Amino acid sequence: MASVTTWRRLLALSKLLPQVSAGASENVQQISLATFGLQQIPGIPSIVGPFSYTSFDASASQTLFSFESIQRFRSARTAEQAAQLSYQDILDAVTLTVGRAYLQIIEANSRIQAREAQVRNAQALYDQALDELQAGTAPRIEATRTAVQLHTEEYNLSVARNNFEVAKLALGRAIGLPLGQQFELADQLPYSEINPPSVEDALTIAYKSRSDFRATLDSEKSAAQTLSAARGERYPVVAVNGDYGDVGPTLGHSHGDFAFQAAVRVPIFTGGRIKGDITQAEAQLRQRKSEADNVRGQIDYDVRTAFLNLNAVKEQVGVAKQNVELANESLARSKDRFTSGVTDSVEVVQAEQALASANDQYITSLYNHNFAKLSLARALGVAHTNYQQYLGGK
Repeated sequence: MASVTTWRRLLALSKLLPQVSAGASENVQQISLATFGLQQIPGIPSIVGPFSYTSFDASASQTLFSFESIQRFRSARTAEQAAQLSYQDILDAVTLTVGRAYLQIIEANSRIQAREAQVRNAQALYDQALDELQAGTAPRIEATRTAVQLHTEEYNLSVARNNFEVAKLALGRAIGLPLGQQFELADQLPYSEINPPSVEDALTIAYKSRSDFRATLDSEKSAAQTLSAARGERYPVVAVNGDYGDVGPTLGHSHGDFAFQAAVRVPIFTGGRIKGDITQAEAQLRQRKSEADNVRGQIDYDVRTAFLNLNAVKEQVGVAKQNVELANESLARSKDRFTSGVTDSVEVVQAEQALASANDQYITSLYNHNFAKLSLARALGVAHTNYQQYLGGK
């Protein structure tokens, strides 16, 4: 896109710059005077030549004033700036995509750690039930029930490990790593809070920083300049041109000749072409204004949504953390009761399942919190430049 707009800017600029050319030629001619109606003139042959001459020439032209060309150049330059801003917006979008893929890897790795802990708990419970079965102090159903729970946790661990590897492949593709490239996580992004500005301040920042909004404003400005150029087609155009040559049978017997012209061109009747250009430019300007209004509304939606999500997940992290602590306490008490023979393995298995659910909620809330912070950076238009500040990583 940027290369296309650059080409258009250079093309529009060429209309305002001098055009200079030079050439050289060697000519051999033979003329029949009869073709000019000159026949049988005494003393003059009917065929002249063949004869030869050498010519060197240079020509130059310059448009001194063309309001249309000036406005079209300004329009092309503004469109090029809009394309550069669109590229910056793409970088922000890529940052969000890559950041989300990385957060998904961290989430998958955390689930592996949680599942491994669940497998260890299930293994210890199964070993204890098996020992009691062999000692004759517990029925076989206790060993069977704990074995089922152990196998369930091992299955969940296998799923978590596979999801982790798939997430790594997705990140590698998102950042363009070579096929088959192996890598390891270097930063786990621990939980960290941020102090965002108020919603109104955030909207002010977004309107100034969002590259997509600035690009649409430049596109609107470019369309307005194109409309001005279309109207400028009715204005006079002032131009000059001239050429100089050196012509003769040989270089030693040549003589210079030149011509110079200054002209003013005024369109009088164009068959409706100018009116058509103006109508088309007005339609494009209306479209660009609509696009700018739409992006303005999208920014308001993105910022307010990001704040709502950030506040919600912040509460969810606190609740999920407390739930994990309570689930760990409940599991510890259930294990003590089972060891003391007060209860059977059902209570322990249920406590383990409650802990697994609490861990899943906590891991999900951490992922949602980090992604909400990254989404806020994207909504403000600073994801590419300030993502570390919002995520809290190194």
